[in-house]
Amino acid sequence: MDIISPKRVRFTLKTIRALIFLSILAILFLSTILVSVSLYAKWQGPPSLSVPQSTIIYADDGTKIGELHNGEKRYWVDLDHISEHLQKATIAIEDQSFYDHNGFDYKRIVGAALADLKAMSKVQGASTITQQYARNLFLAHEKTWKRKANEALYTIRLEQNYNKDEILEGYLNTIYYGHGVYGIEAAANYYFGKSASELSLGESALLAGIPKGPNLYSPYVNEEKSEQRQKMILEIMQEENYITKEQLEAARKQNLEYKTKTEVVKKGLAPYFQDAMMNSLVEELNIDEEAIQTQGLKIYTTLDPTLQTTAEEIMEHSIEKKSDIQAGFVAIDPKTGNVKALIGGRNYQESPFNRVTQANRQPGSTIKPLLYYAAVTKGFTPSTEMRSEPTTFTYDDGKATYKPSNYNDYYANDFITMLQAIALSDNIFAVKTHMFIGMEELAKAGEVFGIQTKIKEVPSTALGTSPVRLIDIVNAYGILGNGGKRIAPTFVTKVEDAKGEVIFEANKTKEQALNEQAAFITTHMMTGMFDTDLNDYTSVTGSSIADSLTRDYAGKSGTTSTDSWMIGLTPQLVTGVWTGYDKGKTIDLVQERAYAKKIWASFMEQAHEGDSVKAFKPPDGVIGVYINPDNGRIATKDCPVSRLTYYIEGSEPTEHCTEHLPEIDPSEEPPLNEDEGSLFEKLFKWWD
Repeated sequence: MDIISPKRVRFTLKTIRALIFLSILAILFLSTILVSVSLYAKWQGPPSLSVPQSTIIYADDGTKIGELHNGEKRYWVDLDHISEHLQKATIAIEDQSFYDHNGFDYKRIVGAALADLKAMSKVQGASTITQQYARNLFLAHEKTWKRKANEALYTIRLEQNYNKDEILEGYLNTIYYGHGVYGIEAAANYYFGKSASELSLGESALLAGIPKGPNLYSPYVNEEKSEQRQKMILEIMQEENYITKEQLEAARKQNLEYKTKTEVVKKGLAPYFQDAMMNSLVEELNIDEEAIQTQGLKIYTTLDPTLQTTAEEIMEHSIEKKSDIQAGFVAIDPKTGNVKALIGGRNYQESPFNRVTQANRQPGSTIKPLLYYAAVTKGFTPSTEMRSEPTTFTYDDGKATYKPSNYNDYYANDFITMLQAIALSDNIFAVKTHMFIGMEELAKAGEVFGIQTKIKEVPSTALGTSPVRLIDIVNAYGILGNGGKRIAPTFVTKVEDAKGEVIFEANKTKEQALNEQAAFITTHMMTGMFDTDLNDYTSVTGSSIADSLTRDYAGKSGTTSTDSWMIGLTPQLVTGVWTGYDKGKTIDLVQERAYAKKIWASFMEQAHEGDSVKAFKPPDGVIGVYINPDNGRIATKDCPVSRLTYYIEGSEPTEHCTEHLPEIDPSEEPPLNEDEGSLFEKLFKWWD
């Protein structure tokens, strides 16, 4: 049996007493702080409301293109005049413990912290309704510890001076519901043409979901996402016993009738651009939408008013007014990623849905430059040959087959070069390339080029069956054209607060993302779509607009049954046009299939009018060779077509084309001189 010494016992007791004493001191200290803060908050009384200030939006030349007038649609109604369904829906999605906490939900805070720690990023919020009310009314929106401390103090002041119903009433009367609308009364009228007291369960659940992200969940922006969030809120309400299962099912079946959108807030120039700009500030720059709307910011954008006006006029005059076809357009500076012009649809008032930044569509053959860039990095050259003929491909260890076809079932039934393949948009060559280098390479290239959607590793993705956003594929072409420097679509260059202090400025440094030589070679091959000298078993894909172009462009078109694309660039500007139908309707009219190329060609010519012609500059490490594009060998004076083509040094062709050497008629051969001929011939002559 161990014997504990009296000395050790005394030491242990002293330690325990010291710990107890320190714990009591810590509790007293914290209690004193909490009591002091509470008394201070009570002594300060209810904080006064601040007056929202208009935020001004500027174009790249300093002209004002928009102003966010706030408070125009703002009405205050008593809680008794707000649908109980709306109150419960808001509490269910925003703060389920609202009536039980004192302004802070500690359990939720711990849960959010653990979720954020697990994800190593901010993935979950823990703000209560009182905290949100405090932040929206009284505070600047910068992400600092000082603001967090002020938010906590204001939260305590609200809880000390108002009861829960008063806080909820204030929150519902001041929260932002999108489109310049503040408060539930204005929102109920704006979306459904009724008072807040008249809202049904289904309408209430939909409106409760909007404040999380008005630019994402407004039914006038994205009806599908809005109604998905509504259904989620209804399910939470049923789980929290706010509604019955029968009420849930009835609300799900209710056909929501939105108010005619004639009262949608009219923006100034480029409304689709302004929406995309707003979204980039909220999602990418972590600036709260409330701050953007109410804090008197000055937002300096990348928009070029002249190019925007040009694009809008061309689109309006190029598409038949009676046609229901939709369109998306975006022009980007390839050196910076700055978005210079953007049109997300044919009529913003009828449909604010942005087909440039929100729609995912199959890009067709416009994906091929990314594939061919990957192939060049794997050893392919513009002279690489493969047969263009009907082909059935097997994959997935022989379990599956894929049989693509060329446009109109035209094939060379012979070998063609990669230079020809991209100009003629040969599908067989593309799929063979895709399969040869490994289907994972195109998926990897998509990530490097900044494509936001994942490209599937199947044979058909070589022909653009994996959906992408127009703005992403246009930005990818910009990366090719600038020599491989990483850019991203940029809408804002600088943001100043009401005091004139810069709170955001775009990063101007661009890192190298691609192999510079391979990027240039791919871009130069893309000029072939407008070169009619490359016509072969079919015409180059840009032949219909080639005669209208006055300078060299690199580009690629793409076509599916429901989509028509044209993307092309110069060193100064990259522009993409998409046309198609929103609901999956096929493009059947020849005239409608021509819209994308027609709009693109007209815009690029007008956009460059008066500008000096600039060529894509070959970097060190590439060499230019005149080749016969039919076989990829060095051209001779006898070749009917000779085209300057670039290669990574050491990969250029060394053989000369011999297909077009003149044939020699034996009867026209000159007589032999006495000194000519073989020894046998000389002996024969001597003997004779």
